[in-house]
Order: sequence, then structure tokens, then C-alpha cells
Amino acid sequence: MSKYRASLPQLSNKMFLTDGGIETTLIFLKGFALPHFASFPLLRDDKGREALRDYYCAYAEIAKRSGSGMILESATWRANADWGSKLSYSTYDLAEINREAISFLSDIRSLYESDDRPVVISGCVGPKGDGYVPDSAMSSAQAENYHSQQVGVFAETAADMVCGITINYVEEAIGIALAARDSKIPVAIAFTVETDGNLPTGQSLRSAIEQVDAETGGFPAYFMVSCAHPTHFQSTIEKKEPWVERIHGLRANASRMSHAELDEAKELDSGNPEEFGREYADLKDRLPQLNVFGGCCGTDHRHIEQVAITCSSKF
Repeated sequence: MSKYRASLPQLSNKMFLTDGGIETTLIFLKGFALPHFASFPLLRDDKGREALRDYYCAYAEIAKRSGSGMILESATWRANADWGSKLSYSTYDLAEINREAISFLSDIRSLYESDDRPVVISGCVGPKGDGYVPDSAMSSAQAENYHSQQVGVFAETAADMVCGITINYVEEAIGIALAARDSKIPVAIAFTVETDGNLPTGQSLRSAIEQVDAETGGFPAYFMVSCAHPTHFQSTIEKKEPWVERIHGLRANASRMSHAELDEAKELDSGNPEEFGREYADLKDRLPQLNVFGGCCGTDHRHIEQVAITCSSKF
């Protein structure tokens, strides 16, 4: 049974932390080979499960020390039909691994949750195609049909919500939101933006958020900005406009490089964790509604620890 589906605690003014770049951490820092950048197959063996447990517990410990809430995001970014088929997972296998991913997080929640530190479990929904490039584009209706399988599975588990992460065109975001609405489970949408603060399609973040709200009846619980360095989108979201107030979370990259440059990079660019923390704190000063803080490509527990240090006093 879910605990918070009827009332997500992160919609309060409490700070919530989530994790960083799970795939880049496991590949570059932990030495795992992740075919097609998929972390969910690690749930199928003891060594992989141990690595995932250590990964999540590192962030949960930071949340515990800082007294913040925690959002545990499942390792299912690639656990959809297209990526699953590349890894020889059947529809049945994918449903089972998505369920297993949530059960795995439920065990971790039991270790860290307290009355004043809620731990939310989120089912991660990744894009059908590439996280950087809006390929395999679908209509909103097609995206709803496509993602309803994974979202529907999450709705049958203890997941409190689902989150569409690194979504780079608006129709896919709308489809994920509609699938969540149909399954009666809250959803957050984390849009990928480029160095100019716009989506990879060229659509402005404002237009994308407003379009999702208009076509879903405002169903998403909130929006996030993901997979870009804070300097890429800071000026975009500093505006004192209603659409900006819908942005409650950040999952930024450690690197200042563009997506094209990151694709060509041979080594991980972890940026500067201390600077990363200061940039989040500066954005929090300008945007009081921000309260969900995590990372994306190149970030790890060091970055989120710095965010906890710089931002905890602002709540």
C-alpha cells in the first residue's frame, strides 16, 4: 500500500532531497557496465542489489543528517518497452522488474523514515527514446498509450507517485501525465532543457509547462528542471510569473557542457560539488517554492550533500 498518494508531503514547505545521477555514478564511479544506460537489471543479482542499496542509502543518510524529507526514485528510467526489448526483457519481465524496484525501495524506506522525515517512493518513468534528443517522437495520445503500461504497474505497488524524468518534448510529458491521471497516481514532470533554457525541440519551458497543464487539467503535482547545469536555466526560471511557481524541483547536471558535448565526452565531468550547492542555494533564494533537490548527469552524493548544507537553513 502507498503511504502518501493522497497527500504528497513534498507539496509542503519542507526540504526534500532525492538522488543524483544514478547511471553515471554506477558506470564511472562504481565500475558497472550498464548496457543502454539501464540500471534496473542490477536488481536481478546480489552484487547489483548491494550496489543499488549502497547508492540509495548514501542519499538517505544525507537526508537523515539534514533532517529533510527524502524521495526515493526507482532505478527504472530505462524499464519501458523500447529499452526493455533491447535488453531482451519481455512485457511480463518489465512488469515484474518495475514491481521489484518499488519493493526494493520500500525496504529502504523502512530503515530511514521517521515521523518528521517522510520518505516518498517514486516510480521513475524515462523517455521512450534518447534522454538528450527528442527522437522517437509520439503524439500525446500515443505517449499516453505507451507509458500507461509502466505507470499502471507502479499504480499497483506501494509507489506514492511517478516522475517523468529527462522528458525532452511536450507531447511525451502530456502522455505520461494522462497515463498517471488514468491510473489515479500523482505525477511530477522533469523537463530536460538545453544551454539556452529551452527544451531540445526549441519550445520554451514556459510554453511546455503551460501546455501540459492546459491539456491535462493541471494534473501534475509539480514540475522540475532536469539534465542541464543551473547556469543553463537560471535566467529562464527567475521570472516572477505564475508558470514558474509550478516548478518545485531541480535535478541539474554537474557539468556546464551541452548535451552534444556530454555525448562526446570520454570521461565523467563531475564539476564542482561546492559550487553546485551554492548555485542551488542561490536559486532557492530567488524561487522560494523550490523544495525538491536532486541531481542528474555527473552528480553524486557529494553534490547533494553540498545542497543539503547550503539549503537546509532556508526552510
